[in-house]
Amino acid sequence: MSEHTPTKPHFRDYPPTFWLVVLFEFFERGSYYGMMSILSVYLTDKLGYTKESVGLIKSTIQPLLYFLPIITGAIADRMGYRRTLMAAFSLLGIGYFLTSATTDYATVFASLVVMGIGAGTFKPIISGTIAKVTDERTSTLGFGIFYWSINLGAFLFPLILVPILKSISWHLVMVASAVCTGMMVIPTFLFFREPASGPRVSESLGRTLSSIGRKIWVVLLDWRFILFIFIYSWFWILYFQMFDSVLWYVKDFIDASPLNDFIRSVAGFSWSFDIEHVTVLNAMTIITLQMLVSSLVSKTRALPTMITGAALATAGMAILSFSPSIWIFLAGIIVFSIGEMTAHPKYISYLGLIAPEDKKATYMGFGFLYGVFGSSIGGVLGANLYVRFIDNPMIAFVRQALAERGTPDLLPQGATVSDAVRIAGSIGITKADLATHAHPSTLWLIFSGIGVLCIIGLLLYQKAVAPRSRY
Repeated sequence: MSEHTPTKPHFRDYPPTFWLVVLFEFFERGSYYGMMSILSVYLTDKLGYTKESVGLIKSTIQPLLYFLPIITGAIADRMGYRRTLMAAFSLLGIGYFLTSATTDYATVFASLVVMGIGAGTFKPIISGTIAKVTDERTSTLGFGIFYWSINLGAFLFPLILVPILKSISWHLVMVASAVCTGMMVIPTFLFFREPASGPRVSESLGRTLSSIGRKIWVVLLDWRFILFIFIYSWFWILYFQMFDSVLWYVKDFIDASPLNDFIRSVAGFSWSFDIEHVTVLNAMTIITLQMLVSSLVSKTRALPTMITGAALATAGMAILSFSPSIWIFLAGIIVFSIGEMTAHPKYISYLGLIAPEDKKATYMGFGFLYGVFGSSIGGVLGANLYVRFIDNPMIAFVRQALAERGTPDLLPQGATVSDAVRIAGSIGITKADLATHAHPSTLWLIFSGIGVLCIIGLLLYQKAVAPRSRY
């Protein structure tokens, strides 16, 4: 009897349902990152919200994407993936469209919550479908294609679609996200086939939710596991600044003309770096270097590699404090992205290593908590620190200048930094002069300090708590 060596998987080995959900992932993530690449600036500059109120929105909607999958995944096992997927796309389309069509803070907030619920419902269906339609031979490449589609969507939508739509009207970015997700209901209805892997869960919804509650309680009681995720989440406080404080910083301080001129001289066409390209830069770095980085760390221990990744990301954030030069900014974001792609795959690996053998599936399902902690803290913290170290000093300077001129009432209490910039211009203070009174370097060094705390925390965890030193 001969032994057969498993052959390498080919694209033809994957069923149509696999390619369909990869397409879904591309459009959903492209829509999400397309909107998120401009949302914070849109809410402050176009709708006039305060940065603190935007931070509250972001600290609410982003945790939904990380917390809901543990619930919606179980519900999908009961209801069926097809029905759940159609509900997710409907919620996404409605949420994006209402965000584009409204301006009232409470309504926009609610619309984004609807979008977040849709995204949190969608998230486990795709990975669950891929797991069910692949096997031991095809799953590695299958999930590689899946992750590639995420970064491809995050790269192409902000690079191509967002600048075109934004040049017409910013709200069209959200309209495009609504169309790209809402229209996915049609191929879901026509072509998606329920992946076959045993009978559908038939227990009542109440019993399903009760079972989820018991799993949550089991995980929460494992303080070592929760402590590890909480320490790691400090790194993600830095990551979520890419969609908030970093975007405001680019708008307020970065002069991209040297980069634009360089690209024009090399490529021969006109192009302008703007806020949406922060997401593009992050995704492009991952697409370009992920395979190389993964190969370099493939045989390294998980926890030390995570610490190295966190150190690189922290260094990237610290680089931003050097100068508002576009070249310094690009270097900082690229170094940060390399740190991200170094740390996170090893994080997932480490969870599998430390989870109890009889509860691996449950524990891996709660690995999302890093995003819940990181985004819920990061949005509010980033907004308030930005106001504290950048907006308020500039407002105070303008108010002092007005007082010296005997016209303090021109900038009343509660005025925004946009009001201060406008009034400063009317009395001969340029935006560049105004920016010298802000402290962006302090802001980035504070976030770098959070990264250092994460590194120290992981080192202490490795020394005093980690159950297996060889990891």
